[in-house]
Amino acid sequence: MEKLCRLPLALLPAIAALGFALPAAAQGTDGFPNRPVRIITPAAPGGTTDFLARLLATQLTKVWNQQVIVDNRGSASGINAGEITKDSAPDGYTLFIPYHQHTINAAIFPKLPYHPVNDFTPISQMTAGGLLLVVNPSHPAKTVKDFVQWTKSTREPMNFGSAGIGSGGHLAGELYNLMMGTKGQHIPYRGTGPAAIALIQGEYHYNFMGLTGAFAQVRAGKLRGLAVTSAKRISAAPDIPAMSEVLPGFEVVGWYGVAGPAKMPKPLLAKIHADVAAYVKSPEFAKVAENNGSEAVTHSPEEFRKFMLADMNKWADVVKRSGAKFQ
Repeated sequence: MEKLCRLPLALLPAIAALGFALPAAAQGTDGFPNRPVRIITPAAPGGTTDFLARLLATQLTKVWNQQVIVDNRGSASGINAGEITKDSAPDGYTLFIPYHQHTINAAIFPKLPYHPVNDFTPISQMTAGGLLLVVNPSHPAKTVKDFVQWTKSTREPMNFGSAGIGSGGHLAGELYNLMMGTKGQHIPYRGTGPAAIALIQGEYHYNFMGLTGAFAQVRAGKLRGLAVTSAKRISAAPDIPAMSEVLPGFEVVGWYGVAGPAKMPKPLLAKIHADVAAYVKSPEFAKVAENNGSEAVTHSPEEFRKFMLADMNKWADVVKRSGAKFQ
Protein backbone atom coordinates (compact mmCIF):
# COMPACT_ATOMS: atom_id res chain seq x y z
CA MET A 1 0.00 0.00 0.00
CA GLU A 2 2.88 2.33 0.78
CA LYS A 3 4.31 1.77 -2.72
CA LEU A 4 0.91 2.43 -4.30
CA CYS A 5 0.71 5.78 -2.53
CA ARG A 6 4.05 6.80 -4.01
CA LEU A 7 2.94 6.16 -7.61
CA PRO A 8 2.60 9.21 -9.87
CA LEU A 9 -0.87 10.76 -9.74
CA ALA A 10 -1.20 10.32 -13.51
CA LEU A 11 -1.29 6.53 -13.03
CA LEU A 12 -4.21 6.51 -10.58
CA PRO A 13 -6.98 6.60 -13.24
CA ALA A 14 -5.39 3.64 -15.01
CA ILE A 15 -5.14 1.73 -11.73
CA ALA A 16 -8.81 2.43 -10.97
CA ALA A 17 -9.73 1.17 -14.43
CA LEU A 18 -8.08 -2.17 -13.63
CA GLY A 19 -10.69 -2.74 -10.92
CA PHE A 20 -8.98 -1.71 -7.68
CA ALA A 21 -11.71 -1.14 -5.08
CA LEU A 22 -11.80 2.29 -3.49
CA PRO A 23 -12.49 2.56 0.25
CA ALA A 24 -16.00 3.38 1.44
CA ALA A 25 -15.09 6.99 2.26
CA ALA A 26 -14.01 7.55 -1.34
CA GLN A 27 -17.29 6.06 -2.58
CA GLY A 28 -19.28 8.65 -0.63
CA THR A 29 -20.64 6.55 2.23
CA ASP A 30 -17.93 7.79 4.63
CA GLY A 31 -18.29 4.78 6.92
CA PHE A 32 -22.01 5.41 7.26
CA PRO A 33 -23.42 5.18 9.84
CA ASN A 34 -20.97 6.01 12.60
CA ARG A 35 -23.52 7.70 14.88
CA PRO A 36 -27.27 7.37 15.63
CA VAL A 37 -29.78 7.84 12.81
CA ARG A 38 -33.29 9.24 13.23
CA ILE A 39 -36.40 8.34 11.29
CA ILE A 40 -38.96 11.14 11.28
CA THR A 41 -42.54 9.95 11.13
CA PRO A 42 -45.38 12.36 10.29
CA ALA A 43 -47.68 10.74 12.87
CA ALA A 44 -48.17 10.32 16.58
CA PRO A 45 -47.18 7.05 18.30
CA GLY A 46 -49.52 4.12 17.78
CA GLY A 47 -50.63 4.39 14.16
CA THR A 48 -49.54 2.50 11.05
CA THR A 49 -46.87 5.07 10.16
CA ASP A 50 -45.31 4.83 13.61
CA PHE A 51 -45.57 1.04 13.58
CA LEU A 52 -43.72 0.72 10.26
CA ALA A 53 -41.11 3.25 11.32
CA ARG A 54 -40.35 1.28 14.49
CA LEU A 55 -40.12 -2.00 12.60
CA LEU A 56 -37.66 -0.45 10.17
CA ALA A 57 -35.69 1.25 12.95
CA THR A 58 -35.29 -2.06 14.79
CA GLN A 59 -34.07 -3.79 11.65
CA LEU A 60 -31.64 -1.05 10.61
CA THR A 61 -30.23 -0.89 14.15
CA LYS A 62 -29.27 -4.55 13.78
CA VAL A 63 -27.84 -4.17 10.27
CA TRP A 64 -25.96 -0.93 10.88
CA ASN A 65 -24.88 -1.62 14.45
CA GLN A 66 -25.96 1.91 15.29
CA GLN A 67 -29.05 3.06 17.10
CA VAL A 68 -31.89 4.18 14.80
CA ILE A 69 -34.39 6.37 16.63
CA VAL A 70 -38.01 7.14 15.68
CA ASP A 71 -38.87 10.83 15.97
CA ASN A 72 -42.66 11.35 15.98
CA ARG A 73 -43.80 14.66 14.50
CA GLY A 74 -47.52 14.10 14.14
CA SER A 75 -49.23 17.38 13.31
CA ALA A 76 -50.43 19.53 10.40
CA SER A 77 -51.12 16.56 8.10
CA GLY A 78 -47.44 15.61 8.25
CA ILE A 79 -46.26 18.95 6.88
CA ASN A 80 -44.07 19.70 9.90
CA ALA A 81 -42.29 16.37 9.58
CA GLY A 82 -41.73 16.98 5.89
CA GLU A 83 -40.31 20.44 6.51
CA ILE A 84 -37.89 19.16 9.16
CA THR A 85 -36.69 16.48 6.74
CA LYS A 86 -36.32 18.93 3.87
CA ASP A 87 -34.16 21.24 6.00
CA SER A 88 -31.88 18.46 7.27
CA ALA A 89 -28.46 17.59 5.85
CA PRO A 90 -28.57 14.93 3.09
CA ASP A 91 -26.08 12.76 4.96
CA GLY A 92 -28.33 9.78 5.71
CA TYR A 93 -28.69 10.58 9.39
CA THR A 94 -32.22 11.93 8.91
CA LEU A 95 -34.72 9.67 7.17
CA PHE A 96 -38.46 10.17 6.68
CA ILE A 97 -41.53 7.93 6.36
CA PRO A 98 -43.73 9.58 3.73
CA TYR A 99 -47.12 8.06 3.02
CA HIS A 100 -50.06 8.84 0.74
CA GLN A 101 -50.97 11.98 2.70
CA HIS A 102 -47.58 13.43 1.74
CA THR A 103 -48.50 13.62 -1.94
CA ILE A 104 -52.19 14.35 -1.30
CA ASN A 105 -51.11 17.47 0.61
CA ALA A 106 -49.96 19.07 -2.63
CA ALA A 107 -53.55 18.97 -3.87
CA ILE A 108 -54.98 20.33 -0.64
CA PHE A 109 -52.58 23.05 0.45
CA PRO A 110 -51.69 25.61 -2.24
CA LYS A 111 -48.67 26.92 -0.35
CA LEU A 112 -46.73 23.94 0.97
CA PRO A 113 -43.27 24.87 2.31
CA TYR A 114 -41.75 22.28 -0.01
CA HIS A 115 -42.35 20.23 -3.15
CA PRO A 116 -43.42 16.72 -1.99
CA VAL A 117 -41.05 15.01 -4.44
CA ASN A 118 -38.36 17.39 -5.69
CA ASP A 119 -37.36 18.58 -2.21
CA PHE A 120 -36.74 15.00 -1.06
CA THR A 121 -34.74 11.95 -2.04
CA PRO A 122 -37.17 9.05 -2.56
CA ILE A 123 -35.46 5.86 -1.34
CA SER A 124 -38.00 3.04 -1.55
CA GLN A 125 -41.65 2.27 -1.19
CA MET A 126 -42.47 -0.18 1.61
CA THR A 127 -46.14 -1.09 1.35
CA ALA A 128 -49.19 -0.57 -0.82
CA GLY A 129 -52.78 -1.25 0.11
CA GLY A 130 -56.25 -0.04 -0.67
CA LEU A 131 -59.14 1.17 1.42
CA LEU A 132 -62.32 -0.74 2.17
CA LEU A 133 -65.76 0.49 1.16
CA VAL A 134 -67.95 -0.10 4.22
CA VAL A 135 -71.59 0.49 5.06
CA ASN A 136 -73.80 -0.02 8.07
CA PRO A 137 -75.24 -3.59 8.20
CA SER A 138 -78.71 -2.08 7.82
CA HIS A 139 -77.78 -0.55 4.44
CA PRO A 140 -79.75 -2.12 1.55
CA ALA A 141 -76.54 -2.87 -0.40
CA LYS A 142 -75.33 -6.41 0.26
CA THR A 143 -72.67 -6.37 -2.47
CA VAL A 144 -70.63 -3.75 -4.29
CA LYS A 145 -72.88 -4.18 -7.34
CA ASP A 146 -75.86 -3.42 -5.12
CA PHE A 147 -74.03 -0.35 -3.83
CA VAL A 148 -73.31 1.01 -7.30
CA GLN A 149 -76.95 0.49 -8.28
CA TRP A 150 -78.10 2.17 -5.08
CA THR A 151 -75.98 5.26 -5.75
CA LYS A 152 -77.50 5.46 -9.24
CA SER A 153 -81.11 5.10 -8.16
CA THR A 154 -81.51 6.51 -4.66
CA ARG A 155 -83.48 9.73 -4.39
CA GLU A 156 -82.39 10.57 -0.88
CA PRO A 157 -79.33 12.80 -0.32
CA MET A 158 -76.20 10.64 -0.12
CA ASN A 159 -73.35 11.31 2.26
CA PHE A 160 -70.05 9.66 3.01
CA GLY A 161 -67.75 10.01 5.98
CA SER A 162 -63.98 10.01 6.32
CA ALA A 163 -61.20 10.40 8.86
CA GLY A 164 -60.93 14.06 7.94
CA ILE A 165 -60.69 16.67 5.23
CA GLY A 166 -58.09 15.67 2.67
CA SER A 167 -57.78 12.09 3.92
CA GLY A 168 -57.56 9.14 1.55
CA GLY A 169 -61.18 8.28 2.33
CA HIS A 170 -62.28 11.82 1.49
CA LEU A 171 -60.57 11.77 -1.90
CA ALA A 172 -61.79 8.24 -2.64
CA GLY A 173 -65.34 9.50 -2.14
CA GLU A 174 -64.70 12.45 -4.44
CA LEU A 175 -63.22 10.12 -7.06
CA TYR A 176 -66.32 7.93 -6.85
CA ASN A 177 -68.51 11.01 -7.37
CA LEU A 178 -66.51 11.95 -10.46
CA MET A 179 -66.55 8.50 -12.02
CA MET A 180 -70.23 7.80 -11.27
CA GLY A 181 -71.64 11.30 -11.67
CA THR A 182 -73.05 11.12 -8.14
CA LYS A 183 -73.22 13.90 -5.57
CA GLY A 184 -72.31 12.24 -2.30
CA GLN A 185 -71.76 14.88 0.37
CA HIS A 186 -68.58 14.58 2.42
CA ILE A 187 -68.82 14.54 6.22
CA PRO A 188 -65.35 14.80 7.84
CA TYR A 189 -64.59 13.40 11.28
CA ARG A 190 -61.54 13.74 13.50
CA GLY A 191 -59.94 10.40 12.82
CA THR A 192 -60.86 6.90 11.69
CA GLY A 193 -62.27 5.90 15.08
CA PRO A 194 -64.91 8.66 15.34
CA ALA A 195 -65.86 8.14 11.68
CA ALA A 196 -66.36 4.41 12.25
CA ILE A 197 -68.49 4.98 15.35
CA ALA A 198 -70.66 7.47 13.46
CA LEU A 199 -71.22 4.99 10.61
CA ILE A 200 -72.06 2.23 13.09
CA GLN A 201 -74.63 4.59 14.60
CA GLY A 202 -76.10 5.26 11.15
CA GLU A 203 -75.15 8.94 10.90
CA TYR A 204 -74.19 8.69 7.21
CA HIS A 205 -74.25 6.14 4.37
CA TYR A 206 -70.75 4.89 3.49
CA ASN A 207 -67.04 5.27 4.05
CA PHE A 208 -63.85 4.36 2.21
CA MET A 209 -61.97 3.36 5.35
CA GLY A 210 -58.41 2.29 6.10
CA LEU A 211 -58.16 -1.49 5.95
CA THR A 212 -56.87 -2.19 9.46
CA GLY A 213 -59.63 -0.28 11.25
CA ALA A 214 -62.29 -1.36 8.79
CA PHE A 215 -61.52 -5.08 9.05
CA ALA A 216 -61.78 -4.92 12.83
CA GLN A 217 -65.32 -3.53 12.59
CA VAL A 218 -66.34 -5.92 9.81
CA ARG A 219 -65.12 -8.94 11.75
CA ALA A 220 -67.08 -7.72 14.77
CA GLY A 221 -70.22 -7.53 12.62
CA LYS A 222 -70.59 -3.79 13.16
CA LEU A 223 -69.94 -2.82 9.53
CA ARG A 224 -70.28 -4.56 6.16
CA GLY A 225 -67.30 -4.60 3.81
CA LEU A 226 -68.22 -4.34 0.13
CA ALA A 227 -65.03 -3.77 -1.88
CA VAL A 228 -61.35 -2.91 -1.64
CA THR A 229 -60.00 0.05 -3.62
CA SER A 230 -56.74 -1.62 -4.68
CA ALA A 231 -56.40 -2.62 -8.33
CA LYS A 232 -57.11 -6.25 -7.45
CA ARG A 233 -58.31 -8.36 -4.53
CA ILE A 234 -55.98 -8.69 -1.58
CA SER A 235 -54.71 -11.89 -0.01
CA ALA A 236 -55.91 -10.84 3.45
CA ALA A 237 -59.52 -10.86 2.23
CA PRO A 238 -59.76 -12.75 -1.09
CA ASP A 239 -63.55 -13.00 -0.93
CA ILE A 240 -64.00 -9.22 -1.02
CA PRO A 241 -63.99 -7.91 -4.61
CA ALA A 242 -62.06 -4.92 -5.88
CA MET A 243 -64.04 -1.79 -6.81
CA SER A 244 -62.44 -1.99 -10.26
CA GLU A 245 -64.38 -5.21 -10.93
CA VAL A 246 -67.58 -3.18 -11.19
CA LEU A 247 -66.09 0.27 -11.83
CA PRO A 248 -63.07 -0.16 -14.13
CA GLY A 249 -60.29 2.32 -13.46
CA PHE A 250 -61.29 3.03 -9.87
CA GLU A 251 -58.16 2.66 -7.76
CA VAL A 252 -57.10 4.31 -4.52
CA VAL A 253 -53.80 3.13 -3.09
CA GLY A 254 -52.57 3.86 0.38
CA TRP A 255 -48.78 3.57 0.53
CA TYR A 256 -45.81 4.02 2.85
CA GLY A 257 -42.16 4.50 1.99
CA VAL A 258 -38.77 5.86 3.00
CA ALA A 259 -37.18 9.11 1.85
CA GLY A 260 -34.48 11.55 2.85
CA PRO A 261 -33.58 15.18 2.21
CA ALA A 262 -32.86 16.19 -1.37
CA LYS A 263 -29.45 15.68 -2.96
CA MET A 264 -28.32 12.62 -1.03
CA PRO A 265 -25.08 11.28 -2.58
CA LYS A 266 -25.75 8.36 -4.93
CA PRO A 267 -23.47 5.86 -3.12
CA LEU A 268 -25.18 6.65 0.19
CA LEU A 269 -28.61 6.40 -1.43
CA ALA A 270 -27.67 3.05 -2.93
CA LYS A 271 -26.56 1.68 0.45
CA ILE A 272 -29.67 2.80 2.34
CA HIS A 273 -31.95 1.60 -0.44
CA ALA A 274 -30.30 -1.82 -0.47
CA ASP A 275 -30.65 -2.24 3.30
CA VAL A 276 -34.28 -1.07 3.34
CA ALA A 277 -35.21 -3.19 0.32
CA ALA A 278 -33.62 -6.29 1.83
CA TYR A 279 -35.92 -5.99 4.85
CA VAL A 280 -39.04 -5.18 2.82
CA LYS A 281 -38.42 -8.28 0.67
CA SER A 282 -38.09 -10.53 3.72
CA PRO A 283 -40.82 -13.08 4.59
CA GLU A 284 -41.07 -11.47 8.03
CA PHE A 285 -42.04 -8.06 6.61
CA ALA A 286 -44.32 -9.60 3.98
CA LYS A 287 -46.32 -11.23 6.77
CA VAL A 288 -46.58 -7.95 8.67
CA ALA A 289 -47.85 -6.19 5.55
CA GLU A 290 -50.40 -8.92 4.82
CA ASN A 291 -51.71 -8.81 8.39
CA ASN A 292 -52.38 -5.10 7.85
CA GLY A 293 -54.26 -5.69 4.60
CA SER A 294 -51.47 -4.48 2.32
CA GLU A 295 -48.51 -5.92 0.44
CA ALA A 296 -44.79 -5.36 0.65
CA VAL A 297 -43.48 -3.29 -2.26
CA THR A 298 -39.97 -2.24 -3.19
CA HIS A 299 -39.10 0.30 -5.85
CA SER A 300 -35.79 1.62 -7.03
CA PRO A 301 -35.30 5.25 -5.96
CA GLU A 302 -36.15 6.44 -9.48
CA GLU A 303 -39.25 4.23 -9.68
CA PHE A 304 -40.40 5.52 -6.31
CA ARG A 305 -39.88 9.10 -7.48
CA LYS A 306 -42.05 8.48 -10.54
CA PHE A 307 -44.70 6.77 -8.41
CA MET A 308 -44.87 9.72 -6.01
CA LEU A 309 -45.13 12.24 -8.86
CA ALA A 310 -47.92 10.24 -10.48
CA ASP A 311 -49.80 9.99 -7.18
CA MET A 312 -49.44 13.73 -6.57
CA ASN A 313 -50.69 14.59 -10.05
CA LYS A 314 -53.61 12.15 -9.81
CA TRP A 315 -55.02 13.72 -6.68
CA ALA A 316 -54.39 17.27 -7.90
CA ASP A 317 -56.56 16.41 -10.90
CA VAL A 318 -59.29 14.84 -8.73
CA VAL A 319 -59.40 17.90 -6.48
CA LYS A 320 -59.53 20.28 -9.43
CA ARG A 321 -62.28 18.43 -11.26
CA SER A 322 -64.38 17.66 -8.20
CA GLY A 323 -64.26 21.15 -6.78
CA ALA A 324 -63.73 19.58 -3.34
CA LYS A 325 -63.38 22.09 -0.53
CA PHE A 326 -60.64 21.68 2.05
CA GLN A 327 -60.94 24.73 4.26
